[in-house]
Amino acid sequence: MSYVGPDFDPPQPRHPRRTPVIVALAALVPGALLGWAVYEAVGSPGGSGGTAGPGGAAGARASTGAAANVPVSAAPPASGTDDGKKPAATPSTTASTTATTPSAATGPLAGKVVVIDPGHNPGNFRHAADINRKVDIGTNLKECDTTGTSTNSGYTEAVFTLDVAHRLRDLLQQQGATVKLTQDGDRPFGPCIDERARIGNDAHADAVVSVHADGSAAGNRGFHVILPASVHAGAADTRPIVAPSRELGERIAGNFVRVTGSAPSNYVGDGTGLVTRKDLGGLNLSTVPKVFIECGNMRDGKDAALLTNGAWRQEAALGISEGIVGFLRG
Repeated sequence: MSYVGPDFDPPQPRHPRRTPVIVALAALVPGALLGWAVYEAVGSPGGSGGTAGPGGAAGARASTGAAANVPVSAAPPASGTDDGKKPAATPSTTASTTATTPSAATGPLAGKVVVIDPGHNPGNFRHAADINRKVDIGTNLKECDTTGTSTNSGYTEAVFTLDVAHRLRDLLQQQGATVKLTQDGDRPFGPCIDERARIGNDAHADAVVSVHADGSAAGNRGFHVILPASVHAGAADTRPIVAPSRELGERIAGNFVRVTGSAPSNYVGDGTGLVTRKDLGGLNLSTVPKVFIECGNMRDGKDAALLTNGAWRQEAALGISEGIVGFLRG
């Protein structure tokens, strides 16, 4: 997901680097700072081009079962847009939601429902007219969906998000959660951003996480978690979910640092790894706790080396998963 796109708030200017990581909740600060210390000590985790082992502080644990690097998608490089970034009316709305059966119904998350929203769709680029159709996001109209961004070598955001979503689904199912995906590459395009929100709402999800990767300028590095602003306009009313969504986002950010060793964004969020936005339909229309995570910047070579590394993607999924588990268990 990129910050460049229709109706987006412009990227925040770079800020001077501040005190190391302040992303985590109080209970997570020691672990988060340890992850950051590892990052500082060893340098850029993916500087080797992503062919070596993952750079996270918990690499040995997280990389278990990680797949080999995913081949570059044949899809053309994407335009680099974001959630409200997505376009597309979807012909078959029922096919767009993939429900999965928990593998451990007696686990600690038994009875909990988590919706994972893999950003974009690998087929979006073939359906420009559909994904450019405007939908109501409460505050204004916005494109149904977008193609997403890609690395300079052509590895697309849509392929990345599906891979991380599958890994995340498996981890959460092992904890007993019922997991649903908003799309699993099982539809020609979309779903539109309003439908993505509706899927989480209709599932009465306890938590929804939309997985993305950014398309910012080279040199802009790190992850950030996007939280819903307080919006009350038209069909949008995020006021009931602002506080729990922030807690969910803080939990994910703290665990993402701890598990992957990745740094918070150096170009948005003032070093916290947390950004609040009011222009994303997927957040504006949600009635359940929801956040977005931009796992890194696909247009930066060092971040791209991480994003294209299967073992690192397993760490990313683990960091997100542990954040969700912490949020749901309280």
